[in-house]
Amino acid sequence: MKQFFLKKKFDQYFLKDKNIAKKIVKNLSFKNYNTVVELGPGLGILTRYLLTAPCNKNKVFLIEIDDKLIFSLKKKLSISNKNIIHKDFLKWNPEEIKLQNFALIGNFPYSISSKILFHILKYNQYIPECIGMFQKEVVERIISHKGEKNYGILSVLIQTFYDVKYLFTVKKHVFYPISNVKSAVISLKRKEVKTLCSKDILFQCVKMAFGQRRKILKNSLKPFKKGENFYNIPFLNKRAEQLSVKEFLQLAKEIEIIK
Repeated sequence: MKQFFLKKKFDQYFLKDKNIAKKIVKNLSFKNYNTVVELGPGLGILTRYLLTAPCNKNKVFLIEIDDKLIFSLKKKLSISNKNIIHKDFLKWNPEEIKLQNFALIGNFPYSISSKILFHILKYNQYIPECIGMFQKEVVERIISHKGEKNYGILSVLIQTFYDVKYLFTVKKHVFYPISNVKSAVISLKRKEVKTLCSKDILFQCVKMAFGQRRKILKNSLKPFKKGENFYNIPFLNKRAEQLSVKEFLQLAKEIEIIK
């Protein structure tokens, strides 16, 4: 691999182990969807397996921000121009190309992994499944439960909308350049149960609660107070890390009612 490709501003670490790439793609279920979007294909190591996966290769879309990598992908892979999206994923809306049901896959840039997860949540109605490689530290936050030290905003929000499964750990030496952090691959499969509260209220509630996690909830959530009935809401004498995902949903529902 050539140094030419590396751009620090894009946080580029290229997976070079074909067996791991194949293993990541094999975890796609293709259940109730036949379109796959790969975020940050890089040099195309995952893409090669996606193009032979049980879906029409015309249903494989690549989102890549680096124009030089796009040139390389076009040269090496038999993929149509219309299937390559030259854009920042965080500014991408699937409705732009009328995508309504697709899996997301990729070795995601670690420096913006939290932002990527929030973008997935924003469009979760279109994304029934995601297979992603993240920094192991971020994965530990995603899979944490109440009372654990890594439990926080991502834990609650991702687990509200997706069933999360830790698939496997990835060693540092399988990247070019060698990564200085541990990595892990997870599966997110969307829950079909609808939440009983507004998505916006839930997000605000969880962010406020963990934004001042040392405070009990009746203090950290005071911006929601509309009257004395606020203090009758269950759980307000607890701290954020003491509430389960289910309890946060109940709390957000109660807050929505009093609003």
